[in-house]
Amino acid sequence: MGNHRKPNPPGRLRAAALTTAAAGSVLLTTATGAHADPAPTVESVKAQVDQLNTQAEVSTEKFNGLKARQQQLQTDAAQLQDRVAAGQERMNQLRTRLGAVAGNQYRSGGIDPSLQLMLNSDPGSYLAQAAAQNQAADGTAALLKQVQAEQRRLDQDRVQAAATLAELGTSTTAMGNEKKDVQDRLAQAQALLNKLSAADRAKLAAQDAGPGGSGSGSGSGSGADARAARSADRPTYQGPATGRAAAAVQFAYAQLGKPYEWGATGPSTFDCSGLTGAAWSAAGVSLPRVSQDQWNAGHRVARADLQPGDLVFFFSDLHHVGIYIGNGQMIHAPRTGKNVTILNLDSMPSYMGAVRP
Repeated sequence: MGNHRKPNPPGRLRAAALTTAAAGSVLLTTATGAHADPAPTVESVKAQVDQLNTQAEVSTEKFNGLKARQQQLQTDAAQLQDRVAAGQERMNQLRTRLGAVAGNQYRSGGIDPSLQLMLNSDPGSYLAQAAAQNQAADGTAALLKQVQAEQRRLDQDRVQAAATLAELGTSTTAMGNEKKDVQDRLAQAQALLNKLSAADRAKLAAQDAGPGGSGSGSGSGSGADARAARSADRPTYQGPATGRAAAAVQFAYAQLGKPYEWGATGPSTFDCSGLTGAAWSAAGVSLPRVSQDQWNAGHRVARADLQPGDLVFFFSDLHHVGIYIGNGQMIHAPRTGKNVTILNLDSMPSYMGAVRP
């Protein structure tokens, strides 16, 4: 007898198809889950963090330059505003004098001079008075010229003050933009570091120290005990430099272990150009605020002729600077999260040259 099994109803077929599809989806999800993005490696994080820190330091030097310009503009604006106020006071005094002269002329100028001569019983006296009047007229002309010159100076000072205040506003806005850029890049770098395990972060810190790094400046440290330890372990300069160069180098040694802080010039924290500027300031030499300007603050020195105290520059845009201490080493403020440290010049990329202030 033939097989009379009933065919599956359409609803049951659809349910079976959905069950099969769901199972396939689970298998696919499991398979793709096995190929999820791997955790970032120390090497990849280091490369990204180094790039972000470099970009942040470039923006830091821009910020430093804008801040120095802002301070100069604030001084200029204050001086111009004082000049405008003083000029306005002089104008008020001159106008008062001019008003008095005009009043006297009006009161005494009602009779024609020739008629006065005819009616005067003492012509000699009249002529003396006429000479005095001519002198008064000359004095009035001179006063008018003085008023006009003062008005021109006042107008020029007002225009210059307005231009200075406008530039100050533009500089302040640009400085705020650079500050945000630095903060954003440093936040991105920290977010990358946070993805690493504690062991990987320690490995990365050891790589950052590099060959020739000084232990006195490679750790962050905290608290009175850490500060005391850094002070006790800090080397001092025993080299051959004398005079101002020796004073600059000795100052740099005294800062070893102090934290890097972008935009800082001491006394507790420094950025790279803030440290070199402070070191030479301690020696009685004033350097410009930013590294690019410090490049032009002395005469060029060949690498073979380097002496302690020379400024050494890195990267094509000269955004990093340190102070040479001899034996192929420098003291510098590296970057956020690091401290002032000793480093071999060869450990830095893109050596560009040196300047002797």
